[in-house]
Amino acid sequence: MIKACCISCYSSENNILKIQDTCEKYGYTISFYESADEADGKVSDVEVAYCTSPALLNQMKNLRWCHTDSAGVDNYIKTGLFTDRTILLTNSSGAFGRAISEHIIMVTLMLMRRMPEYNRIVSSKQWKHDLSIRSIAGSNVAIIGTGNLGMTAAEKFRNLGAANVIGFSRSGKNKKPFSNVYQMHEFGSRIQDADVIVLCLPDTPETRGIMDAEKIAMIPETAFLINVGRGTTIDQDALINSLNEEKIAGAALDVVNPEPLPPEHPLWTAKNCVITPHCSGDMGLEYSVDKTVDYFCENLKRYAEGKPLINLIDPDAGY
Repeated sequence: MIKACCISCYSSENNILKIQDTCEKYGYTISFYESADEADGKVSDVEVAYCTSPALLNQMKNLRWCHTDSAGVDNYIKTGLFTDRTILLTNSSGAFGRAISEHIIMVTLMLMRRMPEYNRIVSSKQWKHDLSIRSIAGSNVAIIGTGNLGMTAAEKFRNLGAANVIGFSRSGKNKKPFSNVYQMHEFGSRIQDADVIVLCLPDTPETRGIMDAEKIAMIPETAFLINVGRGTTIDQDALINSLNEEKIAGAALDVVNPEPLPPEHPLWTAKNCVITPHCSGDMGLEYSVDKTVDYFCENLKRYAEGKPLINLIDPDAGY
């Protein structure tokens, strides 16, 4: 029997049974652990791993394939383990579009409807309701990153009546549901009318610092910047300056650099900035957990049958 392990605190009883049944069908013995601490020292002979973090991968001397329940894989690639191309890495991209797109809509509405300001008003026990608000309907939206997250968010914006939803990607290849897709070098000439700019990018050598001071300076004063990808994509000092000098209308950041953000960091007090603790794709949503398990079980079948895996990661590209 081939050894496998699942290190996750999220799997329900039904998901555990599904993983067990799939493993049994294809000749794998599976051990379940709720944390890396519980699994520590017990995984040296594991060939297949389903993980919530890369903490114990270097203990797995026989590892040939790891599936992560996250979409981002930067922490896995940093282990250096996957420079050995005989060890495969797959992710759960596609499991988080629903949760993260709803988060994007939520924070967009919070900013458009002046919730940070109204929160301050009610916190001081005032009854004031004369702030002008805006609507997603009729707005122009630009989404940087046209993968699953970007596409799902674009659909949500269009369903709520956004006038125009454009995308930016490496290739600039058009795809639905975007009105048009452009390459990043066209950013400045394409976002002059943007009301909302959304970053949905992974952490890769190509994306780090992509939203630099020069591009932040191109953002219209009336636009909101939202980031649900990785904090490394934004020059935070430039963003803080733009917020405090009211050169952009506001920001909503679910990802920052570093994480967790230190208590003394100036981003906490930047003007009109909504910060959430990397929770937009939270695994508390049962749908997301179920999808990650579905991906693992489908890939276990493919792995056992010698077929190509879905969501296979290229360590050089970072996704």
